[in-house]
Amino acid sequence: MAVPMVGRAPALDELRRALDTVRAEKQPVTAVLTGAAGTGKSALVGALLRAAGSTNVLSGAARVHSPAPYDWLAAALQRHDTDQLDVPQDALSWLKQDPDVPRERYTPDALLRIAVTTVRALVKAAPAVLVVEDLHALDPASLNLVAELAATDLPALLLVTSQPPEAAVSPQLTARTLARLTGRPGAIRHHLSGLAPAEVGELLRHAYGVEAVTVEITSAVWRRTEGNPYLITELMARLGPEGLRDLAGPQADLTVREREVLGCIAEGMSNKQIARALEISVRTVTVHVSNLLRKTGAASRTEAALWAVQRDVRARATS
Repeated sequence: MAVPMVGRAPALDELRRALDTVRAEKQPVTAVLTGAAGTGKSALVGALLRAAGSTNVLSGAARVHSPAPYDWLAAALQRHDTDQLDVPQDALSWLKQDPDVPRERYTPDALLRIAVTTVRALVKAAPAVLVVEDLHALDPASLNLVAELAATDLPALLLVTSQPPEAAVSPQLTARTLARLTGRPGAIRHHLSGLAPAEVGELLRHAYGVEAVTVEITSAVWRRTEGNPYLITELMARLGPEGLRDLAGPQADLTVREREVLGCIAEGMSNKQIARALEISVRTVTVHVSNLLRKTGAASRTEAALWAVQRDVRARATS
C-alpha cells in the first residue's frame, strides 16, 4: 500500500536541498536520520533516491545475522564493476569479503586507507549519494570507514540511517560515530518519532477517504501503533477499513463514567474497589458494569478487561 510522506515532508525537502548543494557546489554534505524501527527512515531514503534521478548512488547495509569487517563496503561493491579500479586487487578482494583471500597482509589502518581510496575511485569527481543504512548494526571497521568518508572532500551526500545507540551492536562506538557525523560542518540531523494523531488521521484519509475515517478510528489506530508508520501500514493491510472500525469498536458509545469503570475492571478491581476509587456506590458500579458489558458485547468481566486492554481504556488517575 502506497503511503504518502505524511509528517516527513520537511525532512525530505531538506535532504533534497542538500543534494542540490552537492550537485551545484560539489561539496560534501552529511545527513543522519535516526529513529526507532519502523519510523520511516528507509522510506525517506527511497523518496530521496527517486528524486535523485541519474545521480551516482553507492549503497550498502549491515549483515544483521553475521556481521564481518567492512560489511557496508562489501555490500556496496556488489553493485559496481570493480575491475578497472586503481586499487590492489588482493586488498579489494578482502574488502569484498572473498573467503579465499589471505587476511594478514594489510594492517587495519592500511585497509581503512584502501577502503577510502576505493570509495573515491567509485565516486570519481561526479556528485554522488552514499547511502549507509542501519549504522547501528554495522561492524567497527565499517563505522570507522563511514566516519572517515564524512571527513573527506568527496562531492557526495553521505546519507546515514540508524536506530538509537542503545539498540546498536556496539552502543558506545555507534554513539561516537553518530557524534562524529553530526559534528561535521553543515551536517543535517533528523530524529524520526511516531506520527501525531492528526498525521495518523491524514494517512487513514488518504487510504480510505474523508467520510470513512472518524476521530474514534484515528484515536484507536494511534493508540495501537503509537504513530509508528510501519505498524500503521501493517494494521491497515491486515484489518482494512472494516477492521479499523471494529478496532475503534463501540467505545464511543460508552459514557465517561463507564470508561472509568471499564478501566478499573481492566486493572482487576472488584466492584467495591471501583466504588471506593471512583467515590460512587457499589450499586451504581453494578449498573455501569451491566451497561458496559452490553455495549462492548463482552460476556464476562474478563472479556471486558481484554476489550479495554486492546483499546487502551484506562482507569481515571487517582491521588
